[in-house]
Amino acid sequence: MNFWKKVRDWNAKYKTESRERIVNSNSQSNTNIKREIPKEIIKEPEMPTDNNRLKNNNKASDYKKEFLKTFKSLTYSHQSWSIWNDFVTMLACSISNSVDKTHYDEREKLYLSIIEKYNKEEQILFPELAAHLIMALEENPEQDFLGTIFMDLGLGNKRNGQFFTPYHISEFMAKAVTHDFEGEIKEQGYISVHDPCCGSGVMLIAEINEVKNQLNDIELNFQNHLFVVGQDIDFTAAMMCYIQISLLGVAGYIKVGDALSEPITDGDSTDNYWFTPMYFSNIWYTRRIFQKVGKLTKGEKENG
Repeated sequence: MNFWKKVRDWNAKYKTESRERIVNSNSQSNTNIKREIPKEIIKEPEMPTDNNRLKNNNKASDYKKEFLKTFKSLTYSHQSWSIWNDFVTMLACSISNSVDKTHYDEREKLYLSIIEKYNKEEQILFPELAAHLIMALEENPEQDFLGTIFMDLGLGNKRNGQFFTPYHISEFMAKAVTHDFEGEIKEQGYISVHDPCCGSGVMLIAEINEVKNQLNDIELNFQNHLFVVGQDIDFTAAMMCYIQISLLGVAGYIKVGDALSEPITDGDSTDNYWFTPMYFSNIWYTRRIFQKVGKLTKGEKENG
């Protein structure tokens, strides 16, 4: 799978075209837009300050326009829903396969089965879509980029009541809930956030940003102290969530399945689990080892 190579190639090819035009329109250099993938997937995105928030939102809006332009160029030969589902599935597979070797073969097979549906000219547009997404989140991580575009394209399932919550509402809810983050970290070393009906991940994204802001105040790196878990019965929505929390650089996973009939449990099969790149970082790997040792020790004491 050379998806990420194509993303890098797209960045180089269009540096003097659409990307430079977008950057110049906002009187900024494009020096901080380059990204190395997949290494940069787990790089902490910079949080915009209040003074720069409007400027970053405008720039992210430009990337949204470019994303839609590229997306619509594919609709001449394919249906919008199929394009969207294929895009998020292939991008999710690419992110997963950069770190998760347990599920590599099946997800590589899934990726190849999808990309073969498109001709060579169409295939290069998918890394371009990914590049627009990455740069939009780089400029403004406080947004549900995929969920917003999904609704703008009219892809929501009205019959099943599939409407993604606007980000500003989720942001308000995240700020309204009182948390003792520092206390939780002192007790177990990290904060865990769980959404059993995550959709595109808007509530998780809002909570991630709220935690990040609060941990910054006490000089703690949120990537080392925040663990995110989501679940959704809809595969496409779950992949949208997985992509965005992965790009935001948090540890965690998303499970595809019904939270009522197939809840996340200890000893659960991981066939439908999608682990973020940060999940495999050294600090979280070490933490899981200590947790396993702790459970074994507790079990031995109870049995003894």
